[in-house]
Amino acid sequence: MTGARPPAAEERRAGARGGGGSPGRAGRKRPRGGGPRAAGEAAEARRRPAGEAAAGSMGRAPAAGRALAALLLAAAGLGAALLAPSAAPGRGAQAAPPPDSDNKRPVELKMDQALLLIYNELLGTNLTIYWNSEHCYQCLYQVLVNVSRSRKLGKPGIAAVAVSTQHGSLLQINDTVEEREVCRLEYKFGEFGNYSLLVKRLHNDVNEVACDVVVNENPVDSNLPVVIAFLIGLTLVISISFLRFLMSLDEFNNWISKAINSRETDRLINSDLGSPSRADPLGGDAQSEPWRPPTPPHRLRCVDTFRGIALILMVFVNYGGGKYWYFKHASWNGLTVADLVFPWFVFIMGSSIFLSMTSILQRGCSKLKLLGKIAWRSFLLICIGIIIVNPNYCLGPLSWDKVRIPGVLQRLGVTYFVVAVLELLFAKPVLENCASERSCFSLRDIAPSWPQWLFILMLESVWLGLTFLLPVPGCPTGYLGPGGIGDWGKYPNCTGGAAGYIDRLLLGEEHLYQHPSSHVLYLTEVAYDPEGILGTINSIVMAFLGVQAGRILLCHKEQARGVLVRFAAWCCLLGLISMALTKISENQGFIPVNKNLWSISYVTTLSSFAFFILLILYPVVDVRGLWSGAPFYYPGMNSILVYVGHEVFKNYFPFQWKLQDNQSHREHLTQNVVATALWVLIAFILYKKKIFWKI
Repeated sequence: MTGARPPAAEERRAGARGGGGSPGRAGRKRPRGGGPRAAGEAAEARRRPAGEAAAGSMGRAPAAGRALAALLLAAAGLGAALLAPSAAPGRGAQAAPPPDSDNKRPVELKMDQALLLIYNELLGTNLTIYWNSEHCYQCLYQVLVNVSRSRKLGKPGIAAVAVSTQHGSLLQINDTVEEREVCRLEYKFGEFGNYSLLVKRLHNDVNEVACDVVVNENPVDSNLPVVIAFLIGLTLVISISFLRFLMSLDEFNNWISKAINSRETDRLINSDLGSPSRADPLGGDAQSEPWRPPTPPHRLRCVDTFRGIALILMVFVNYGGGKYWYFKHASWNGLTVADLVFPWFVFIMGSSIFLSMTSILQRGCSKLKLLGKIAWRSFLLICIGIIIVNPNYCLGPLSWDKVRIPGVLQRLGVTYFVVAVLELLFAKPVLENCASERSCFSLRDIAPSWPQWLFILMLESVWLGLTFLLPVPGCPTGYLGPGGIGDWGKYPNCTGGAAGYIDRLLLGEEHLYQHPSSHVLYLTEVAYDPEGILGTINSIVMAFLGVQAGRILLCHKEQARGVLVRFAAWCCLLGLISMALTKISENQGFIPVNKNLWSISYVTTLSSFAFFILLILYPVVDVRGLWSGAPFYYPGMNSILVYVGHEVFKNYFPFQWKLQDNQSHREHLTQNVVATALWVLIAFILYKKKIFWKI
């Protein structure tokens, strides 16, 4: 890449003019203060493509399971070969700045970066370029680079710098000496693109400054690997569905058998006319039917399928998600794909609590014995989370003075204990007439659990009271922001408000998560744990909403329409609550959707999504049997093993290997898809061998 200004380059106007122009003209200088704090207007988000994963189904023949495993591995291998074209020019290389640039060192472009060359053609004016991300709400602008003045016409000052391409960029150009805004612009750079920012005076007005972006080299399409992966997954779904349809046809099965078995004629004769070794049904030696054990109670496959979907997405995003920003947790407010999986897992855990506890109590197990099992399982989950799956191992050998106390399994353990004990204390037998209730608007699945609802409402009142009324030193009461450079940098050490303060006070800063997602955009410096104490209250609320889903499934198991009506009602009700709390806005609502805080709007939003997913899965998987739930059903049946296993072995081959280009989305996505597919395959093999890890 060269820094020469291409005379024939396509010039794209992206912003701004300074001086005394018309205020209605886009990009004109605004009458504001010169500092970067004055530039706090957030730009509208642009639409971006997103990918999604797909999966297949089981066949009816005995070989269908092996075919599924083979197709799964074939898809992973095909994805490894085809996910993207060859590397783009300049990827991972050092881009040399122009010979007369202010910074002589080459700029090494990394993933999600582009090269920006700034040309300052203003005589006698040094410039300071400030940068901000459009996703960083009310953030201080950060100094990007300084550009020296132009010494004479035709000899501009030049600087080269790498800029982020994950989100749209907000650039503010200031006069370094006078701290006066020269111009401001908004632009969405593309990965590994080469751009020039030209700052010059217009010929017809010496006081008016133009800031234009020119594309020197086109960027690569960084989302192309996701699109190809989606197409491969879609092809896999269609292939397996078609295979399953063929296997359901008797004619096709007979044709396959004839092609494989050379003695097919004898088999057909024996089956139609009776084998000589078979007793004559008309004679007196007819054999009695062998005794068969009673059929076990029907297991709701939609619950295990939903759990598997959440778990496989969790494995994929934990392995890196191809290093795409939308497969990582949101820096603060808002939702990404990574923010969906954990609350869904908590939700379906609540459903399983009710279904399994009801089944155990109906078999005659005493409540005291069941309480012991609940306590032991919760204790094991917490211990596994602290000792085995602890992210602070990355800091070196784990010691008690730096062990992370909160965590995913720890929160699951506490949530499971509270919700399970709550249900155990007020457990009542499921009435038979509840299932046969004809009215779809009956409240039989809600009214008997009024003590549990009262307890949950009291818990939520505690969360609201602590969040909005607890005084936090140095922070405004009720603060929900990220701290750092957010809120114009007024509260840099107030990350999470009361939630962060309670964790640091009770657990100590060294025992919290040291790399919160808020550091990415908001440059926070204090430790903050998204699985902290205060957020656990709302995870209990989330699990209890899952209990309600399980109660609906069990109470109305003979009336599919009643189940669907209730799922739709809960979906709409929780969605309306979310809309009221957030004002249908990412940052402007009363309580924004926030995974780090596990805000109540986050719980209602994700619970609404969960009821909607069950609204789809229940009729498709359990009522009509159009889909078996494969391959998600298998990891859903072995969730603890898959979760702990993927955390323990994530740095081992074949789940991770050395990449040829560490700055390639294609290679990261290939590695993460293959690793995730391997865990699905492992879960499938364990399912076939009837190996399930229960704690």
